[in-house]
Amino acid sequence: NNLIKHYGGPDFVDIEIVAYGPGISLLYLENPNRERISSLLTNAVRFVSCLNTLDTIERTTGERPEVIPQAIPVQTGIARMVERAQDGFVVVRP
Repeated sequence: NNLIKHYGGPDFVDIEIVAYGPGISLLYLENPNRERISSLLTNAVRFVSCLNTLDTIERTTGERPEVIPQAIPVQTGIARMVERAQDGFVVVRP
């Protein structure tokens, strides 16, 4: 939200959050940050889920976590980040 405010609104910055590895829990349906995620979705932030991560979790635990329906599924989250960087996006990691 701070980045959106800094640039003057969602029309002036394009944000995509790619969730993979342990970060995939951000997109779980039963996430304690659901309200924050909803707020970002209303501000045109896109969320991407890594199917490799979800496949690994399912293989390890026997259950596939449910993610928010707005998540854009990609097979490889890291590849998505590389592609976005090639498209001119800036990759920011916590």
